[in-house]
Amino acid sequence: MSGLSPPADWLSVTAPPGSWPRPPSALPAERLVDPPAGARVCVAGLVLVRQRPGTAKGVIFLTLEDETGTCNVVVWANVYERFRRAVIAGRLLRVTGKLQRDAGVVHIVAEQIEDISPMLDELLNPGFRHDGTRAGDQP
Repeated sequence: MSGLSPPADWLSVTAPPGSWPRPPSALPAERLVDPPAGARVCVAGLVLVRQRPGTAKGVIFLTLEDETGTCNVVVWANVYERFRRAVIAGRLLRVTGKLQRDAGVVHIVAEQIEDISPMLDELLNPGFRHDGTRAGDQP
């Protein structure tokens, strides 16, 4: 793939801080095919699914959705303990971790999880106006 940005770019700001709908420093789900496996990336989205199978030895699986698609997040038990409140209660999460590809499936193995649900409150602000920008339109 030509035109790939250096690994540091996968964590750089994709829109001015405070802009909507992209949280600062979040890579849209549709661009998860761009970084190489093992790259440290940051994604954000609404929590669609939280799974904690009994056979998974404490591993939690999250599915996040942004305006471009979904991404799968793997949360190991030690990371879950550090970010328990965000994992359990967050409606909108930003996750930083390593990109993993296996048999065509992309996962983010979480290292840091941030509850950014307060950003959703902006939608209720009477003065809020969407500027028409979509994540896929941004560099």
